[in-house]
Amino acid sequence: MSTQQPLETGIRRRNLLAMAALTPASAKLAFHDPRPGSDRTSRPATPVPSNPKTWSKVADTLGRSGNMIRGLYYHTPFPRWDLHVISRGVTVTPGLALGSHVSFVRYSDGSTLVMGDLIITECRLQKLNDALHQHGFTQTAIHKHLLAHDPPLWWTHIHQHGHDPVHLARSLRTVVAATGTPPPPPPARPRPVDLDTKGIDAALGVPGATANGVHACTFIRRETVVDHGRTLPPGLGATTAFTFQPMGGGRAALSGDFAMVAGEVHDVLATLRRGSIDLVELHNHGLTEEPRLFFVHLWAVGDAVALARRLRRAVSLTNVAPAPPS
Repeated sequence: MSTQQPLETGIRRRNLLAMAALTPASAKLAFHDPRPGSDRTSRPATPVPSNPKTWSKVADTLGRSGNMIRGLYYHTPFPRWDLHVISRGVTVTPGLALGSHVSFVRYSDGSTLVMGDLIITECRLQKLNDALHQHGFTQTAIHKHLLAHDPPLWWTHIHQHGHDPVHLARSLRTVVAATGTPPPPPPARPRPVDLDTKGIDAALGVPGATANGVHACTFIRRETVVDHGRTLPPGLGATTAFTFQPMGGGRAALSGDFAMVAGEVHDVLATLRRGSIDLVELHNHGLTEEPRLFFVHLWAVGDAVALARRLRRAVSLTNVAPAPPS
């Protein structure tokens, strides 16, 4: 027995040493991600400047026009002007919280990114889910932007890469058809909103923009955000945005969301609640972005400038800057 035990111990030790020698190679194989841009040690692809002519075939395929954002991505709105939505007694206009939208970005590696957010009625949600999966879109979030509202709506964020932007646009058009989104509305004459927009901008410390019957103020994250090995253009998928819909007498319905890193979330939520601003939902919009971002959607009704002052306290807790002009 005394002779066999050392022999067995030696065999076990040799086996363990052999396994240890193989572990680095096997682990490398087990965790290798073959997707383009997935190697964290490689340099991420960067956005390539473009112009409306770059995307003319995309616009033709979608059957509606879009606009360039800071010369880096092509943004197409899909307003849900067909929906009559009531949230807490407020009629929600398309400009306030019913704006589906999708953006296209060209990259230095020859690829195109499609990223957006689609609004869907609850009765059509599963049909949309199936259409997205059938056409190769990744759903990165499914959630709500509004509290108690009728009809019940859901928002889903979508993401896809490819090398043929027209093919991506064709797939997107099929998907949008599954949402029941109507054609673009007829052009409307610009009109002022019944709000102290200068007071709102001064309170928030950012120049806002008035369009579609609402006033909106936007901030972007200061960090460079990388997703799937590609650098996102500033503001794409990483904005803090507030929209004010006039209610008369200087009052507004406020809808918006904050883009935050994990360490900012608690203090922002607590500050918003101290300002009597309602929290709708805390979630992610993406799956693989770095730094990891969290979003909270919010709602309030009250004096617009007072609401802006309360928002400013929470904005000051995050690493954002006023969005530059489009």
